[in-house]
Amino acid sequence: MRNIFRNLKKYWYFVVLILILLFVQAYCDLSLPDYTSNLIDVGIANSGMEHAVPEYLTLSGFYEVEVFLTEEEKQDWEGAYTYDEESGYFTLSSSEAEEWNRLDEKFSQVIAIVYTMTSQQGSELEGMDMTSINFSNMDMSALDPTQMSPEQLQQLQKVQQILADMGIDMTSDTLMLDIRDVFQENLASLGDSIIRSMAKQFSRQQYELCGIDMDKLQTDYLWSTGAKMLGMALIMAITAILVGFLASRTAAGVGRDLRAKVFRKVIGFSNAELDRFSTASLITRSTNDVQQIQIVTVMLLRMVLYAPILAIGGIINVRQYNSGMSWIIVLAIAMVSCLIAVLMIVAMPKFKVMQALVDRVNLVAREILTGIPVIRAFSREKREEERFDGANSELTRVMLFTNRTMSIMMPMLMLMMNGISVLIIWVASQRIDSGVLEVGAMTAFITYSMLIIMGFLMLTMVSIMLPRAGIAANRIQEVLDTETTILDKADAKSAVSTDATICFDHVCFKYPDGGENVLTDIHFTAKPGQTTAIIGRTGCGKSTLVKLIPRFFDVTEGSITVGGTDVRDYSIDTLRAQIGYVPQKAILFSGDINSNIAYGAPKASAKDIEEAAAIAQATDFIEEKADGYNSAIAQGGTNVSGGQKQRLSIARAIARHPKIYIFDDSFSALDFKTDTALRKALSEKTKDATVIIVAQRVSTILNADQIIVLEDGKMIGIGTHRELVENCEEYKQIAQSQLSEEEFRASIAGKEEC
Repeated sequence: MRNIFRNLKKYWYFVVLILILLFVQAYCDLSLPDYTSNLIDVGIANSGMEHAVPEYLTLSGFYEVEVFLTEEEKQDWEGAYTYDEESGYFTLSSSEAEEWNRLDEKFSQVIAIVYTMTSQQGSELEGMDMTSINFSNMDMSALDPTQMSPEQLQQLQKVQQILADMGIDMTSDTLMLDIRDVFQENLASLGDSIIRSMAKQFSRQQYELCGIDMDKLQTDYLWSTGAKMLGMALIMAITAILVGFLASRTAAGVGRDLRAKVFRKVIGFSNAELDRFSTASLITRSTNDVQQIQIVTVMLLRMVLYAPILAIGGIINVRQYNSGMSWIIVLAIAMVSCLIAVLMIVAMPKFKVMQALVDRVNLVAREILTGIPVIRAFSREKREEERFDGANSELTRVMLFTNRTMSIMMPMLMLMMNGISVLIIWVASQRIDSGVLEVGAMTAFITYSMLIIMGFLMLTMVSIMLPRAGIAANRIQEVLDTETTILDKADAKSAVSTDATICFDHVCFKYPDGGENVLTDIHFTAKPGQTTAIIGRTGCGKSTLVKLIPRFFDVTEGSITVGGTDVRDYSIDTLRAQIGYVPQKAILFSGDINSNIAYGAPKASAKDIEEAAAIAQATDFIEEKADGYNSAIAQGGTNVSGGQKQRLSIARAIARHPKIYIFDDSFSALDFKTDTALRKALSEKTKDATVIIVAQRVSTILNADQIIVLEDGKMIGIGTHRELVENCEEYKQIAQSQLSEEEFRASIAGKEEC
């Protein structure tokens, strides 16, 4: 995970902007359930009345509430309303939301008590005319039974009996407050939303008595709330689009940066690091692994950041309903968390195996595609198909396991979500039936619950990709953290030496993962104007020896100097700028002949390119092509022969005009006539340079100034052709095996004449 997040440091400003947009989106998303609840509970159930405290009150309604207030509350109540003599009813002095909400908080319970007393169905207080009481004096002695009608007297007697059953003294000075306390105890078990809904019913009665058009009030509220919901939905859509755009750009940038970093790192690798990772694995890390991180980066920015905001916001909003069902949310979160944990424990190890198998498939596919001519020549198509099918089947088996494991997640989560919904409805229905919860509140609770679970669902969806991306990030970081063994010293020389003398001083070398030396005690000097040839059996270390000069590897013991300076003391660019290297395997790049010859000398003129081609004996086949030097070269040089590739590789080294030429068995694909002509032309070009030739054919090196014979990484002979024939049995056997008796004798005689 740390390796994934560290890639986002460069794009912190995008991440911050995305985070802000996600908060906006979450605010809108979390507001919609409240609006839905209000549509049901306010717009439909309460005719569009948002507040428990009415904006308009009749004279009787005003005093019906006031009679149940304390002296302090009375002052606040009377200050909140203004009496309009013209209309004959009270109007709220301030309709600002903050003040109105404060009044709701303070008086909604009292108003609900008044509504309960004046309108409860089937109760003993039904029909009790509260206006018949002198509200200016709470002393019941103000009620004169002799002045009441028989019906009023009967009602008074009923009230006296009910109050007596409640334990309330009719003659108390605080009679109405005592009644209020009793009703408050009865309302205590109800939620705030139910109490406010009861208060709103009282307010509705007052509005109707004041002549307010309730149908219009309800319609206006529904339209305004619906418009707000549409606005919220529009803002959500815009922010989602912006987040998607920014997340995609960020992920694309991360992918681009990672590919560039890996490429730059790999380009700087020595052969030791390249051998450690393998080409197929490096290709996979640069492509498939980077793609995994890019996909997950989008999901992180769009979903992982959004999920906790949504879940936490949903939990906070759920608490405001006081529904008593918060335990259901806790249960849902625990169930989802357990499911995710089990899936990760089962699937995580397989993701690591999967990436290794992807490497394997790439390796096999690359080998087969590269070796198609050989496969066809030996009719091994069936065997290679089986080999690829084995690697592919193993990858398929692991992928099927992980996909099947993860496929269980969605139905399980859907089952949990639907089960939670049913549980909420079942519990809420009982609370609604008991008057503790409203229908709109239940709807909002279900929606918030789904949002909370959805937040965890988002995390779960990301968890499918996250383990694989984490492994991919670790694999990429492994490449980036690998220290290149071939590095410039702090005080490396950048000046090119005027002397191209190469001296091997008792050099030993072994590969980093090898136990034994590949080269042992190599000691010789190659001077400018001379040709030094290296010959020996296959695997004796010839190519390894010449690769030490340009520092493809560093020696284990001893030293190699160029112009008297250890090659390790030069900067790598300075050292290699002096060398024209022709590898054992001729490699061409896609482009044209011009670009391939000028590859090592980008500023080479057309004359330089033509001269190099002429020396390499490539002019004939180049001019035969329709486009000449502009003729296209396919990837890997597949549209030219092996000999033509070798000649173009040699021309590439010549065009650089180096002081040191290294030919690593670079004449093996040439016929004898071309080989002879090339070496003759080359001798004129390289007469002031140091030339080192690795060869398998004795005829190629007959005229070398010194020939080094290797066997098992050790020098067993050094000298001219004639000297080695006389003094080195191994070389003599090689010469006799390749030359006829007449050619062998002539080669010795020719040397003697020289």
